[in-house]
Amino acid sequence: MGYPNSVFSPSGSQVDDAPVTGGGLSQNGKFSYGYASSPGKRASMEDFYETRIDGVDGEIVGLFGVFDGHGGARAAEYVKQNLFSNLISHPKFISDTKSAIADAYSHTDSEFLKSENNQNRDAGSTASTAILVGDRLLVANVGDSRAVICRGGNAIAVSRDHKPDQTDERQRIEEAGGFVMWAGTWRVGGVLAVSRAFGDRLLKQYVVADPEIQEEVIDNSLEFLILASDGLWDVVTNQEAVSMIKSIEDPEEAAKRLLQEAYHRGSADNITCVVVRFLADQGEPSRIGQRKGGPANSSSSG
Repeated sequence: MGYPNSVFSPSGSQVDDAPVTGGGLSQNGKFSYGYASSPGKRASMEDFYETRIDGVDGEIVGLFGVFDGHGGARAAEYVKQNLFSNLISHPKFISDTKSAIADAYSHTDSEFLKSENNQNRDAGSTASTAILVGDRLLVANVGDSRAVICRGGNAIAVSRDHKPDQTDERQRIEEAGGFVMWAGTWRVGGVLAVSRAFGDRLLKQYVVADPEIQEEVIDNSLEFLILASDGLWDVVTNQEAVSMIKSIEDPEEAAKRLLQEAYHRGSADNITCVVVRFLADQGEPSRIGQRKGGPANSSSSG
């Protein structure tokens, strides 16, 4: 969620019927994933997601992302379509994954801004992404979509929501010549409720697409990962989300459970959840690419 005054659907309309869901299993059986996405109570859909398994230099790589658009769906859709392709084609993707992620975020943002030259309305998007390479989990984030892991039953946030009133974010914005003011919530220039995002051409000087990147080791204590837009986190705490799905082995069912709970708790936003479960046992190689509920590279645009 970024800009104020977004349009809501009339109360009582059937926007909570079946969300778009799906899931799959990695070729090496080391992780399974599921997603669920719905406009929720909103009349329009600006959330997108990506769930992708690829091979890079002989490594099986998992790429997962949630992209929450504001000012329309253009930026979120563009990032969904281009960010991971830009990342896995980076020459240092395997050797220096963190710098490859930072470069891919920057390059994708620049290319989107170039494509926006003829648009008269600003659009932007958050991105919360998780990259699985070997025994490494790298989480990168801009904006207020969030990544949370379950390790030993405990919820641990592995990303930070980028809000304009955070001391360091506010200082960065003001040093660049911008300002932060209260307009229902703290906003950059009185307009935007996140301090980092893709796009937002008119605020680009202050609203950067530099991701914060956190690395975790994939070991036996790492149970699962949740990536979700703020439609979930506005109404569900990190620990509540983890506790709610800890016993649900099917990550697609887990993602649906989170989405339904957020909706019933009154979330006023689009809701998108991706759950990745790390599997201790090696799955069956014969299940390569097995998916249910639609293609893995799917996204919901409403």
